[in-house]
Amino acid sequence: MSKINIKTKFVASLLLLLLLLPSLVLAQQPNLNTTLTPQEQATFDQILQPVMKIYNLVKYIATAIAALVLLLAGVNYMMSGADPKKRDNAKAMAMYVILGLVVIWAAPLVVSFIVS
Repeated sequence: MSKINIKTKFVASLLLLLLLLPSLVLAQQPNLNTTLTPQEQATFDQILQPVMKIYNLVKYIATAIAALVLLLAGVNYMMSGADPKKRDNAKAMAMYVILGLVVIWAAPLVVSFIVS
C-alpha cells in the first residue's frame, strides 16, 4: 500500500512539473540592465526604508530569543548527566539556533550578492 502511495505522489508531482514547465521556459526575462533616474531611486529608497526598519526589528528580536534558547540548550546539556539522548537533543538545539542566526544575519548579504 505504501509503495502505491509513493508512486502516486511521484507521478502527480511529475505531472505538475510538466504542466508548469512551459510557463517557466516561456516566461519573459526582465531587463535588469536599466538605470534608475534619481527620482525613481529616491522613491525606491523611500519605500525600502520602513521595510528595512521592520526587518531589523525582527532580526534583533529573533537574536534575543535565540540567545535565550541557546542558554536553555546549554542548561539542558549541563543537566543531561549521563543520558546521551538528552545531550544530543541539547546539541541539536544549539546547532539549529546558530544555523537560524546565520540565516537571519546573512540574508541581506545574500540578497545584495544576487542582485548585484
